[in-house]
Amino acid sequence: MISYRPLFKTMSEKNITSYALFKKGFSKATYYSIKKGNSISTNTVNQLCRLLKCSVSDIIEYIDDDPNS
Repeated sequence: MISYRPLFKTMSEKNITSYALFKKGFSKATYYSIKKGNSISTNTVNQLCRLLKCSVSDIIEYIDDDPNS
């Protein structure tokens, strides 16, 4: 499964609030969708990387949720 924990960690480390993202043009609806764990497009990942000046791994991570692995 894809986790957005790195995004919230990155935002915290860079002292960037959701409000700051909104002021930079990031959609509130998309942000709240991410908070719910919904999927996002690569364009959204790209936008977050640009706004936060970070890499993809600072936004999302893969967590193996298969109990047999």
